[in-house]
Amino acid sequence: MMSTLGGLQRYFRVILLLVALILLLLAGFLHTDLELLIPLFGGQAKGPPVTNIMFLKTHKTASSTVLNILYRFAETHNLSVALPAGRHVHLGYPWFFLARYVEGVASQQRFNIMCNHLRFNLPEVQKVMPNDTFYFSILRNPVFQLESSFIYYKTYAPAFQRAPSLDAFLASPQTFYNDSHLLRNVYAKNNMWFDFGFNPNAPAEEGYVRARIAEVEQRFQLVLIAEHLDESLVLLRRRLRWALDDVVAFRLNSRSARSVTRLAPETRERAQRWCALDWRLYQHFNRSLWGQLRAELGPRRLRGEVARLRARRRELAVLCLQDGGAPQNRTQIHDPGLRPYQPGAADILGYNLRPGLDNRTQRVCQRLVTPELQYMAHLYSLQFPEKPPKNIP
Repeated sequence: MMSTLGGLQRYFRVILLLVALILLLLAGFLHTDLELLIPLFGGQAKGPPVTNIMFLKTHKTASSTVLNILYRFAETHNLSVALPAGRHVHLGYPWFFLARYVEGVASQQRFNIMCNHLRFNLPEVQKVMPNDTFYFSILRNPVFQLESSFIYYKTYAPAFQRAPSLDAFLASPQTFYNDSHLLRNVYAKNNMWFDFGFNPNAPAEEGYVRARIAEVEQRFQLVLIAEHLDESLVLLRRRLRWALDDVVAFRLNSRSARSVTRLAPETRERAQRWCALDWRLYQHFNRSLWGQLRAELGPRRLRGEVARLRARRRELAVLCLQDGGAPQNRTQIHDPGLRPYQPGAADILGYNLRPGLDNRTQRVCQRLVTPELQYMAHLYSLQFPEKPPKNIP
């Protein structure tokens, strides 16, 4: 009897092993996340995906790519998005955010996702978002963030309008920068610090800087880093308990190489000094990101997760995109609805979809490459069909 029982146990172990191997193979072929199979092996599932999310969209930090991820997730799961009211495209920026800047806030108590540009104002955000909201943001090296801003906002910011080049601006910034034009010059000094709701012209005194960084850490569960976006997305996916395809994205709102200025070492040093508050913020959260990655994943698993993310992005590029997947300038983009907004002297790139896609694939691919203004207008029409549609040029 005992030998029969032992044989049955060995038999069931073999069966379980075969099932496990089959599931692993299926996970590879179908891009199923192994985390979703945990309950089948007696483990504990991590819980349902997070659906209440506030993303502080900072400027010129790869935030448009992250915005696309959130828009896609909202549309796929039929979630409500806190969108700008009326014809506006921002949530009151550059003024401090107020709840009344959100369309439909009077008739809807709370929204699932908030991710459009705003200047952070926690008490007003809490009027719009649920108590269990996951808060996150993104930062970029302020040297390159300032270079991008100079090109992008050259015709808007008074400080940039008068400067013949970024080198000239940083050689003598006070010649061009005027505090009295703060709301138009927010892109010219400590712009990320400003977006978090702080004073961009405050002295970079140690106690003040530490206190403000502590405020950010207390409210935001995660801060991504643009220079390490794939690693950041791996950690974001883990925190949100999302599937791999939920965080796969193509780079959006990027510039052509010819519109990127190469900065001399002395110009970079001047940019760090001029944007000293942004520099401290970036340094702190860059260290914090890597500390969290080491603690939660470790080097080996992180490399594997990043490789999976990049491999899936390549597969989707082959599936969806013409031109070998390379982004194109506006004159080369065939569909007017996929042409991104072109500000200042920037040459913003977009994508062409492969012709002949079936309807389901077409929808998936189009969401991946739709520029943020067009996607916002699309979601607005879905959520508020009774309202006049947003007019996006």
